[in-house]
Amino acid sequence: MNETLERWGSKRAFILAMTGAAVGLGNIWRFPYIAGENGGAAFLLLYVGFVLLLGIPVMMAEILIGRAGRQSPMRSLASLARANGASPRWRYLGLFGALTVFCILSFYSVVSGWSIEFLVASVNGNFDGQSPEAIGASFNAFLANPGLLVFNHSLFLFITMTVVAAGVSKGLERLNNVLMPLLYLLLLVLAGYGATTAGFEETLRWLFLPSFAALDATVVFHAMGHAFFTLAVGACALMAYGAYMPEEQSLTRAAFAVAVLDILVALLAGIAIFSIVFAQGLDPSEGPGLMFVTLPIAFAELPYGSLWLCGFFLLLLLATWTSAINLAEPMVATLTGLGWRRSLSTAAVALGVWLVGVLAALSFSTLAEFRPLLGRNVFELLSSIPPDVFLPLGGLLIAIFAAWVLPEAHAAKALGAGTRGFRLWRATLRFVSIPLTVVVLIGGVLAL
Repeated sequence: MNETLERWGSKRAFILAMTGAAVGLGNIWRFPYIAGENGGAAFLLLYVGFVLLLGIPVMMAEILIGRAGRQSPMRSLASLARANGASPRWRYLGLFGALTVFCILSFYSVVSGWSIEFLVASVNGNFDGQSPEAIGASFNAFLANPGLLVFNHSLFLFITMTVVAAGVSKGLERLNNVLMPLLYLLLLVLAGYGATTAGFEETLRWLFLPSFAALDATVVFHAMGHAFFTLAVGACALMAYGAYMPEEQSLTRAAFAVAVLDILVALLAGIAIFSIVFAQGLDPSEGPGLMFVTLPIAFAELPYGSLWLCGFFLLLLLATWTSAINLAEPMVATLTGLGWRRSLSTAAVALGVWLVGVLAALSFSTLAEFRPLLGRNVFELLSSIPPDVFLPLGGLLIAIFAAWVLPEAHAAKALGAGTRGFRLWRATLRFVSIPLTVVVLIGGVLAL
């Protein structure tokens, strides 16, 4: 097999890149409002359990396919399938993964553009002394402004693809080495501030003392789906990074490290956000508007509130930026694997994501009545079908390939966990993770 031209410069660089792909909107924006809607601690307990039983084994499967193939996802899948006498059409799984990431990044860039707008607004003190009605109205006015939404989407995508164009070592690795530690430092500072508020004790009870009376099938499905979404599993993104993985690195340790860091970000974000929400007597089950409406309302009434609100939106921007950069790389890798130059691959991906993102951005105003499928507009389709259906479908196919198609010798060597460790991982993948993934997929389809 032809080896990839680039590798991560160190074990630390690989873990930071993987964490950068995983940590983003799912942790800072999606986890708090989903936890708020699903009872707090009960959801958190299920989420952590599904990360261990579902997320980590499939994550390891995806990484080891890339590590065994040492090529772009499509080429790795095709060559490894041939090595076991299976159909090379498995390569289309890599194309499906690229399509999934493409759809996710298209709406991701739009929402990330919101963080730019709200960071600027908080720096300017636009929320100081504003009533809840005025803050809610300003958010609705922002969504109704097509020019502003498209501008912020374009700006975010530009700063993202500029880094991707520089390559693995010069672009992704250098930025991850700076921004990921900064992100954790900022998150610790904000969680520390939350610990000083009157809502901290109630937040700890709400997050860590589960009430199982709140559990139902919906909560279980949401916990399963979030375990998939937050770890960036199922889109062949981690497969692309596995191809760059250093030979001497432990795949098992790296996967667990990424999962722990990912959960830690969600917990710290929950502590920071809900401490403020409870301190101000607001509703934690506010939904998607929790970050962009509820928090500005809460901080508007606190001393130095605009300063801390700036910190939150800076955190959100850093998290989404690193995540978007690390999600865009696999699409570029797919095109470069087909013989395209990196500069041309990056430009093609950027243009495609920008065009679809514009349609998503206009879904709040000009194209609000354009509902091409399931009675949903473009933004609603992109933010529901790819994360809720495409990711678990991709994860299921990846798990099946790793468990039954990938030659055992290649899989065991790529995993590097010894005979006993390999058998334990494969048994967990076959008899626990794959059935759970089927449930996630069914739940996602039924929720449409």
